[in-house]
Amino acid sequence: MNTKYTYRRLSKDNTAVLLVDHQSGLVNLVQDYSPDEFRNNVLALADLAKYFKLPTILTTSFEDGPNGPIVPELKEVHPEAAYIPRPGQINAWDNEDFVKAVRATGCKQLLIAGVLTEVCVAFPALSALEEGFEVFVVTDASGTFNEATRYAAWTRMAAAGVQLMNWMAVASELHRDWRKDIEGLGKLLSSHLPAYRNLITSYSANKPVA
Repeated sequence: MNTKYTYRRLSKDNTAVLLVDHQSGLVNLVQDYSPDEFRNNVLALADLAKYFKLPTILTTSFEDGPNGPIVPELKEVHPEAAYIPRPGQINAWDNEDFVKAVRATGCKQLLIAGVLTEVCVAFPALSALEEGFEVFVVTDASGTFNEATRYAAWTRMAAAGVQLMNWMAVASELHRDWRKDIEGLGKLLSSHLPAYRNLITSYSANKPVA
């Protein structure tokens, strides 16, 4: 049996970001990350999507109900992003406008994050995978009730072929080489990782003056 693995890296020319149901009501259900940690991770993903100029789609479900409106910071970071307020479909892939928006990006690699991990992330991830997309779930920008629920969702998705990554791994794989933009990538990482801010501060202080 041929077990050779092909490493297919994320490409900034072929990747779209889907931010699913980061809504004011739903984020209150997230217990597998602290509120500050989760907010930071979600905004880190939003910021890296902007930095790499990735097509980004925002979607919500049943805003008029208890799920609430989208977290406003996401619209602030991506004011021009496609925005799909679904009237009620739980699986975003069941909404025709959402699928059209995804297809309109022309991208075959999808980065998905959302609330809740086992529902709002897993359902469209599995649906997109079935239709031939390469799917990458950003684990630390997705949240749920507890770690048991999280790991059950991760196991289900990984078994189907979804790749699991955190936001920093996504940024690093897209960037490829520090020399492309040391200050740009450094600013992105240090904006969301306090320890990395110390590293960049040290680097800048010791950098020779031109």
